[in-house]
Amino acid sequence: MTHISCIDFTQPLDANAPRLRHRFTAPREVLAAHTLADVRGVLDAVHAAAQRGHWCVGHVRYEAAAAFDAALQTHPADGPLAWFAVYDAPRPWLDEVAGHAPADAAQVTWADSLTRADFDAAMATIQQAISAGELYQVNFTAPIRGALQGSADALFAALQRAQPGGYAAHIDAVEEQVLSVSPELFFDWKDAPGGGRILARPMKGTAPRGATPEQDADNAAHLRTAPKERAENVMIVDLLRNDLSRIALPHSVQVPALFATQALPTVWQMTSDVTARTRPGTTLTDVFAALFPCGSVTGAPKVRAMQMIHALEPAPRGVYCGAVGVVRPADAATGADGLHSVAATFNVPIRTVVLRAGADSGAGSGPTNHAATVVTCGIGSGITSGAEPAAEWAEWRHKRAFVERASMPFEILETLGLQHGKFQHADPHVRRMAEAAAHFGFAFNAHAVRQELQIAALQHRDGAWRVRLLLAANGQARTEAFALQPTSEPVRLQLADRPFGDAHSEFVRYKTTRRAHYAAFAPTTPGVFDTVLWNEAGEITEGTFGNLAAFIDDRWVTPPLSCGLLPGIGRAVALRDGWMNEAVLRVEDVPRVQNWAFVNSLRGWLSATLDA
Repeated sequence: MTHISCIDFTQPLDANAPRLRHRFTAPREVLAAHTLADVRGVLDAVHAAAQRGHWCVGHVRYEAAAAFDAALQTHPADGPLAWFAVYDAPRPWLDEVAGHAPADAAQVTWADSLTRADFDAAMATIQQAISAGELYQVNFTAPIRGALQGSADALFAALQRAQPGGYAAHIDAVEEQVLSVSPELFFDWKDAPGGGRILARPMKGTAPRGATPEQDADNAAHLRTAPKERAENVMIVDLLRNDLSRIALPHSVQVPALFATQALPTVWQMTSDVTARTRPGTTLTDVFAALFPCGSVTGAPKVRAMQMIHALEPAPRGVYCGAVGVVRPADAATGADGLHSVAATFNVPIRTVVLRAGADSGAGSGPTNHAATVVTCGIGSGITSGAEPAAEWAEWRHKRAFVERASMPFEILETLGLQHGKFQHADPHVRRMAEAAAHFGFAFNAHAVRQELQIAALQHRDGAWRVRLLLAANGQARTEAFALQPTSEPVRLQLADRPFGDAHSEFVRYKTTRRAHYAAFAPTTPGVFDTVLWNEAGEITEGTFGNLAAFIDDRWVTPPLSCGLLPGIGRAVALRDGWMNEAVLRVEDVPRVQNWAFVNSLRGWLSATLDA
């Protein structure tokens, strides 16, 4: 039992301080609370260990709430209510913790535990309670579950790429592993003999990232100004102000930042800062007794919200919505009593995956496939008056995008045409790959990528070739070349028989080897070249492997990126050269289209017909 842990936390009370980026091995002891009566004692022991100069890394389950207030109702816990490993000192972070070769990959196939009908029923119950004046907000959640193929380290690395920054921790408690990449700060507290400082930064309010810079800015502006999102945020700010007042010096509670927007890879989130000066003699247990669980994952008022959560959610939340963090000595020098001041930083473990050994999955073959590792991740949102079920369901979908990105290995992909040893549009393809690498957190070296293209060109001096340029997460580039046959025109297209639900996914905006969503719409009729996709709003988007143009109302048009499509290189060239303009094209407009074209960098502009 090694109890190896690592943390990668910002230090928000000191903007100039470096990240707490450490790993920990061989703890001197493990402190665990298995009953409510033990929780305070464990936190007191953690505080005392940090005073003696030790570092403590661990978590507190959501179900520990009643240890601080018997009125806070939860289900029985499914593991230790509080668990901390105590270490003599941190070790340096290893770069390989956050970067794995493709051979060390993790894959999870997720299944929902909540149907849309059950979700809508829960929403109706919450709205009835809000209308009756019982509460103002409820944070409603449900888990998604799956089985892990691969290592926990590789999954953690993929999660960090999907959700960089923030407050990341990998805690191996043997019976379970916690992989948290939460962007939400629960509290950052630094004690001092004359009183300490504490910062809470609740995260409430969500909007999807936009497909274009303009749409992205509009989404952020809407999040900052939307009455529903602002109301959701300010309710929790008020709750945190009240909670902090329990440990604060008089008149020291302040809100220095309200309604700030934070850009995450798949969503915009709204945060606010609540600060205070803590009273002399405040302990870690006092801080938890005042704040736990964080109001952002309960609702307001907290007692009634947690009663409703208990009624609506059939199982314990566990580490999800509890707290994950590090408690450490705050200073290098000790006081007259030989003790250090204490610093503690805890996240709110949203965007958090928990791994446990499960029963034999029966999947796969070979000696390593005996027992599946069961993986759980909670997803939720704050429900306030007037919240629409469809909008909240969509918000859940946006929030889970981070874990779906991390759950299946993929490479960034560019497909280039090579004619007699010369690439078509090589520079824009390399630039687009660099943009995708930045988005997904992949390492990228433009010189190495261009070297791979040069090698491919030297190896295929004659003829026409389709070259796949691939980039792995660790920055390794490679190419694959296939003979390119000429395409007879016009090519036949068919209209999709259902909306393309993934139109606004990051795996549409960026080209990767993860293409199952496109494969589901690939044509099966002999002779059909590609499928014309359309989104849930009824807007034409693209084909499954290229962009589209339509001649309508005496001009060539192509759908704008805001409809949900890949910014193709061939499309960009055609727009630059004036062959077409951007315009929204709807399914009901299809009968008026006089001509069609398929457009991509590999094949250029191909005239097309659409099957009736």
